[in-house]
Amino acid sequence: MDPRELRNAFGRFATGVTVVTCTNADGEPHGATVNAFTAVSLEPALAQVTLGRNSKACQFLKRQPFAINVLAHDQVDVAWHFAGRPADRAPAWVDGPTAPLLEGAATTISCRPWRTYDGGDHLIIIGEVEAVDLTERDPLLFFGGQFRYLSPDHDAAPGIHWGGSIDCPTSGWFDATVNFQPLVESAHA
Repeated sequence: MDPRELRNAFGRFATGVTVVTCTNADGEPHGATVNAFTAVSLEPALAQVTLGRNSKACQFLKRQPFAINVLAHDQVDVAWHFAGRPADRAPAWVDGPTAPLLEGAATTISCRPWRTYDGGDHLIIIGEVEAVDLTERDPLLFFGGQFRYLSPDHDAAPGIHWGGSIDCPTSGWFDATVNFQPLVESAHA
């Protein structure tokens, strides 16, 4: 498989942009821009990030707490800063429940270490979510090798919300109030 073609294929999946933050060996805040983030489980509450095996952040995350900072739409400079292109003005840090957080993030997810798995040239790091902080800020997106933004023109497109789908978990074909009864009683009942 041609690595460039594979990278281009992976890049056709739109993602949010996060900065995973932790402390380094000296106890100072450290971050790495990551778009390989996903929710894993609600019970227990688990989230996953995937980082390059040779990154400094990977070394600092060994059995250490971390935070996932979902960047807001106006934080492109923060994304670049933690991707190795330092901004003129360093991003501002705030104290978090498990690890340092970035000021102005759309959402933060503070985690304790749970498991780490081999992911080839990356490590798959799963954290148990201890705390979240939600805002109403729109997220920064990444698609096709470029940063992108939510567009109000497309937010109202048909099919964007569950409400127009029969698969909606609360108002689709069957909502939580439906009680199913068998058509024929089983002889083994």
